[in-house]
Order: sequence, then C-alpha cells, then structure tokens
Amino acid sequence: MRAVLGPTNTGKTHLAIERMCGHSSGMMGFPLRLLAREVYDRVRAIKGDDAVALITGEERIEPPNARYFLCTAEAMDRRGSGANGPHAFVAVDEAQLGADPERGHIFTDRLLNARGRDETMILGSATLEPMIRKLIPRAELVERPRFSTLTHAGSAKLSRLPPRSAVVAFSVEQVYAMAEALRRFRGGAAVVMGALSPETRNRQVELFQNGEVNYIVATDAIGMGLNLDLDHVAFAALTKFDGRRKRRLTPAEMAQIAGRAGRHQRDGSFGTLTGGGSRTGAPLEFTEEEIFAIEEHRFAPLTHLFWREAEPRFDTLATLIGDLEAKPEHEALKPAPQAIDLAVLKRLAEEPIADTVRGSGSVRRFWEACSLPDFRSVGVDSHARFVARLWEDLRGGYLGADFVAARIAELDRVQGDIDTLQGRIAAIRSWAYICQRPDWVLARDEMAARARAVEAKLSDALHARLTERFVNRRTTILMKSLGQDASALPVSLEPDGRVTVEGEPIGRLEGFRFGVDPDATLADRKMLLAAGERALPAILTQRADNLLGERLGELEIAAGAIMWQGRELAKIVMPPDFGEARLEFAREVTMLPDAARARLEAGLSAWLAAQLEPLAPLRKLAEAARDPGAGSEARALLITLIDAGGVVSREKAGLEHLPKEMRPFLRKLGVTFGALDIFAAALLKPAPRRLLHALALDRRPLQEAMLPVLAEQERLPAGYRPAGTQAIRVDLAEKILRAAFDKRAKAGERVTKGEGPQPRKAKAGARFRLDLSLPISIGLEEDNARRLLGSAGFRYHRARDLAEGALGPPAPDSWTWRPRRAGSSGGDARHGREDRGRARSEKPRGARKGPPRKGPPSGDRRPRPPKPDTSPARSGGAFDGLAELLGKKAGE
Repeated sequence: MRAVLGPTNTGKTHLAIERMCGHSSGMMGFPLRLLAREVYDRVRAIKGDDAVALITGEERIEPPNARYFLCTAEAMDRRGSGANGPHAFVAVDEAQLGADPERGHIFTDRLLNARGRDETMILGSATLEPMIRKLIPRAELVERPRFSTLTHAGSAKLSRLPPRSAVVAFSVEQVYAMAEALRRFRGGAAVVMGALSPETRNRQVELFQNGEVNYIVATDAIGMGLNLDLDHVAFAALTKFDGRRKRRLTPAEMAQIAGRAGRHQRDGSFGTLTGGGSRTGAPLEFTEEEIFAIEEHRFAPLTHLFWREAEPRFDTLATLIGDLEAKPEHEALKPAPQAIDLAVLKRLAEEPIADTVRGSGSVRRFWEACSLPDFRSVGVDSHARFVARLWEDLRGGYLGADFVAARIAELDRVQGDIDTLQGRIAAIRSWAYICQRPDWVLARDEMAARARAVEAKLSDALHARLTERFVNRRTTILMKSLGQDASALPVSLEPDGRVTVEGEPIGRLEGFRFGVDPDATLADRKMLLAAGERALPAILTQRADNLLGERLGELEIAAGAIMWQGRELAKIVMPPDFGEARLEFAREVTMLPDAARARLEAGLSAWLAAQLEPLAPLRKLAEAARDPGAGSEARALLITLIDAGGVVSREKAGLEHLPKEMRPFLRKLGVTFGALDIFAAALLKPAPRRLLHALALDRRPLQEAMLPVLAEQERLPAGYRPAGTQAIRVDLAEKILRAAFDKRAKAGERVTKGEGPQPRKAKAGARFRLDLSLPISIGLEEDNARRLLGSAGFRYHRARDLAEGALGPPAPDSWTWRPRRAGSSGGDARHGREDRGRARSEKPRGARKGPPRKGPPSGDRRPRPPKPDTSPARSGGAFDGLAELLGKKAGE
C-alpha cells in the first residue's frame, strides 16, 4: 500500500490513473461525482467504452465487461471488490476528507478497508501523514512537490482582476453578485457550484477553458480536483457557514482552493477582492501566518479522523442506532457527528411509522431509505417526511413504474429561472438515486434512463440561463479583439439587418441608419460605435445592393415618403402635373459611397415610377388643365377636381360657369357629371385612393377596399357621400339616382293606339312609382335609400290607408320630384324640408281620423291619397293588375 501525499498541482490523480491503467482491473473513489465523471472520460478515452464503468449515487454506467470502475466514495465497494473478487488496483482520492464532519466516516472506512489485489493507493494532502502512520503503519509514504509556485498577490478590485482568474464565494447570493459584476465590467463569467449537475458544470467550465470568458465564479467546490487553466484565485470571502456555524476557513482549506491557480509548470497567485470585508468594515485580508502557510504548503497535521460503524447490525432499529453511535476503538479515530441519514433514522424511529419496521430485512431496507441523500438541502424535518412517504411505498415491495414515471414527468419542465431549475435538478437527482437502487423500482433501467434524460434536459436549460444571465459574449470579444484599433473587428451584416462581430450583435441597421444595440453598457457604446462607423461604408454598400437586388418588395410609400423597415429613405415631391416625382433622400443615404448612392437613387426612382402608375388618370386631368385650348372654365373645373382628389360635389364645382359644349370634352377625360357629384370614376378604385393617401395628398380617412356602402362615420373617406346613417360611394349613388330619373322619365310616357309609348316631358311634382330594390341590393337600408334620393330632389309619399272595412291591397307608395332651389345643399342631412315631409308622411297607419285635409299635397303635411287611374295608359306592376281584378269583381 502506498500513500501519495502533497499539495494541489502535484499530479497525484494523474499518477493514480496511469497506475490503474497499467493493471488488469481497478477502482477509484472520488469526493465528487463531477471529479468521478472527469476521470471516467479520461480513462474511457484510453481503455474504450466497454471496459470502463461510472458509478455514482445518481448514475450508473456499467458495461457487462467493465474492468475499470470510477466511483464516488459512497458508491464504491468498501473493500475495493467487484463481481469477480478484489480489483487489481484500488485508489481513494482526497482521503484527508476523513476529517470532514458530514462525510468523513465514509473516507475513513475506505482508507481502512478498501484494498487492491496488487496495488492500493491513498491520495491526499500532506496533513494526512500522521493519520496514515497511526492507522496504517506499514504504508509507504510518498510526498510529491508542487509543480509550480503559488504567491500572494494582495487585494484587487473586481474590475481590475487579471484575465484567467477565478472568484471564490461561499453563498449562492454572493456567487450571483460577483458574476453579475463581472458581466458588466469584463463581459461575463462562467459559474460553478456544487449543486450543478455534471453536464451543466462541464459546459460552464468549457466556456472558461475555450476562452469564451476569462473569468469563473465558483464556490469552494472548485477546490476538489477541478483542473482549470487558472492564473489567479481571488477570494470574495474568507468565512463560510459549515452547517453549524459561520467560521473562518482554515489555512489548509484556503490552500486547497488557492492551489487551483497555476497549471503544471505555470505559476499561480492568490489574493482577495477589495470591498469584500466584514460587516465591521475591516478589510478582507489574509494574515501573515496564512500567507506563509499557503505559499510554503505547511499546515497543521490532522489529529483525528471521523469514524462510524460501516457494517451495523440490523436486528432492530434500536440495535442499528446503537451500532451507528458506537465509539471507535482506535485513539486516532473519533465518533462521527450525527449526519443527516442518522438524524432521519432517529427521527422516524420515534414516530408510528417505526411499528411497520419488523425483522432484519425490513430494518436494512428502512436504513437504506433513510440513507437517501438530501439533494434538495431542505433539512432533517422535510427530508424525513420525504423518506417516510418513500417508505410507505417501499415496504410493500417495489415502486410501480407508472408512479415513478409520473414523478419524473412532473419535473420535466425547462421553464423558470436559475433557482427554479436548480430546485428541479436537485429533485430529479433524488429520483435518479431511487431508480439506481437494485430492489426499489420496477423497470429500473428504463426509469433510470428517463431520470438521466430529464436531468440532462434541465442541465442544458440551466446552462442556457446561466450563460444568458452572466455572460456578455459581445463585450468579451470587444475586450479581446478591439484593443485600440476599431478596424481590427471582423464586422459583418446579417440578412435581418443585425451588425455582428464574430456572430455577436453590436447594433442594427434600420433602413440605412446604424444604431448601437440598446442593451449595450455605457462602457461598450464607444467601442460599438467605433467598430460600426469604421465598417459603415462597406456595410451600407452591401445593404444598398441587397435592397435593389432582392428586397424591393419590402419598400412602401407612406406619409409622402419611401419607407423601408420603418425608416424614411426619401421624401416624395410630386409636381403639379403629377409627372415624374422628385426624391429628397435622407441623411443616412447620403453617407453611401458615390457609386452606391447613384445606383440606389436610380433604382428607387424607377421603382417609384412603377408604383405611381395608378395615378395615370389624375395625370391625364392635370395635362388637360394645362392645355390653353381647354378654356378657362373647363380648366378651372379640372383644377378643382384635381385638388379634391378626383371627387367634388356639384355645389363646389362651379358648373354654372361651365359652357355645356365643354362637357363632352371633359367626359372624354373620364369625368362624370352626376346628379350630386362630379368625379373621375377611375380614381375611385382602391389603388389610386391608397396611393393618394400614402402620398399625403388626401388627408381624409383611408378606405382600403372602397366598399360600396359604409357605416356612419365622423369623417367620410374620399369618394363617399352621406346617406342617412350610412355612406355610399359616389359612383353607385349616381347609378341609383340615374335609375330614379329614368323611372320618372318613363312614368311620363304616353301611349298612342298603334304607335306604342311616346315620350313626353314629365311635369315637376307629378307622381310616379319607384322600386328601391337597386339601392337595397347595393347595401343601403331602405330608409337611407330614401334619404339619398331626397338629397337629389325626390320626395317620398306614403299611400293612404284603406278605409275601414275595405278589401284589397293598399295603393302603392309614390314619389315626386322637384328641382332643388339654386344654392341649396346637396347633402341629405341638410335637407330639413324633405326630412320633415318624409317624417309626416310616415306616421303609423290609422293615426289620423276623419277625412283628409283639403288643399294640394305638401311636404309640410300628409298628402291626399291619389285618385284611382283607370286609363289604359296607366303603367304599373302587380298592384295595378290586382286593383283591376278587384274592380271587375265589384262590378259583377
């Protein structure tokens, strides 16, 4: 047996790996599963996957023909044996942990009992030497010197730490605070804590090892065999809570952590952070004695190791507890303080659940349940309750696969912050441990695989959260690459407009305007601006060529300008003749190199000319308005029509000054002279209306689809006129009114025998019938259709009710038309006289008693019912035929 002792960075673990690989089989025990996993990967690379096994409390990778076993100290066989007997080589790493109050008895037991068939190696600190001499007198002692020197570097501010440094803290809150500060000052840090899963820890360490970050923040877990390329270790605190009290670190503990600085032949340094002193204001400093001890690797030797009976009797719970609390016989050993497994056992032994534990097999199984590690760190009470629930399921046999799968599925969620994910990882570690037990879970291999998969998934999510919160890769790149020369940065433009350096965004091009990333710190902004402006000409040229080549479809016209990605590229200045528009380019476009700017201006001008094509009818009107041969009156009307966007009411058109002989000339230009409006029908289509609105030439509300009828609005879009509680497009209003005038004209025809209908001028005020099916089919409500007709001079007359006792259908309603007075308004809302007449004519039938009043019909009172017309020239619909039939029957 050989004991290899010495400080950190002496190559003890490396030596043990070499010795084990030289034997036919071997087993090594480690204090952390992180370290066991690291060595497992190294040995597997040498011996192959089928020959190497990894066994920890939560994970078991054991090929059938495995010959080399890497284990945590708790998971390794206490005598170093395997299925085929003792292994040829056995080693226990960090054996000085036998003095640890919580886990020391495990390491002491392996130190005393684990033996290899051919070779046994104990690895540990030089402070273990007196214990080796007392407990294993025949062991060969080998002391190995440190490969590099370790020197004290004093105190430093966090912002002035040298690259490749580790900051050590002793609470989660302090770890987070240090990592946040390093993110602001230095671009970020990797985070390593004992609660992390191996996958998360390895990926965080990889960030540091690969140089993506220059700093790492860790708890004292960093002191247990993690091999890092560190140059400096800075202590953020020199005290920690050990589970019982808050105390100052011992020099040996300080050295274990500080010794991570320096790798192989490279020297390292250690120190403290300024501003991390005690609550009394005292600075955070090492004492002279501590500095000497760390630099010279001289520490007080261990005076005892903790021991607990490793093979207790399982007759009863009382016997088991008695054996576990028994005192050791050797003077170098002390009874282990009460660990959480024994505390849980004693707590449950006092409760009614103890009555269910009968027989040695049941007592052994109950002790195994109590030995479940408190991965969640919830304390004795809460952990005892969890064990009690577990025992209720275990005492009847196995845990059902469905039950375990459901518990694992409950934890299979990657949402939440860092603390939430760490809590789920701790919980899944408990179930991973349960699934590794050989006689606890049905379908053990499948459940264990599920638990490992969920832990890996949660670990990936936790790594992402840690990196997102504590690593600013952009700042790290800037610190490494920028220096004093902004042109040294490899700046590139992404398709989505992001400007990046080695894949990290430093800003964004919106249109052709460069903006620094809003998340950048104040210290970074100067570097980002320098990098962006230096590369801007080339980036803008690339941007312009990309726009003209593939992204013209992203351009739009809005607010009288050409817009791209919410930014104005150029204002559009329309000439009075609506000919070729002029572009006034934005300032950022003028920063383009001359050749690129010329190409962009030509391309945008050609694109705009195509976009303005729907305004060709307006351009045609403008050309006619400039023609002196058109006459001043026609030109005045055209100018009025152009200014109004193609639609103007008759009252505002000034038609009284326009000679009638000029109307054909205007109609050829597409101008329609309606009963209420003068308009160019081609400009009532959606495309020209949208374009006029986008060019800021039409300030009225925009109606995208130019629907036939709209609901009532405060401000009407261009091309519509009010019709009661609705609005109708002016060309459709003209269609309705034209049909009404045609109906009135048809009602004025006379019939001559043998000659057919002959036209005659309809008298003003003559009554006729009007079918409202056309406006209703367009979408106008019946009442609103009457109002529209009323605005053009048509008046609605409701037929008189049938006399009481009379048979047959009532007479149909009728209409009259009178020309509006000069200067009257065209809007139906302002036709008070028509509204009043219609309101009186629409009183409920039977509301008025007695004979009708004498006098001619008037809009101010109810009209007399029309006399029956029995002449053969009468024209009508179904009502006329029905009246004639009823008349015949009355004559009979």
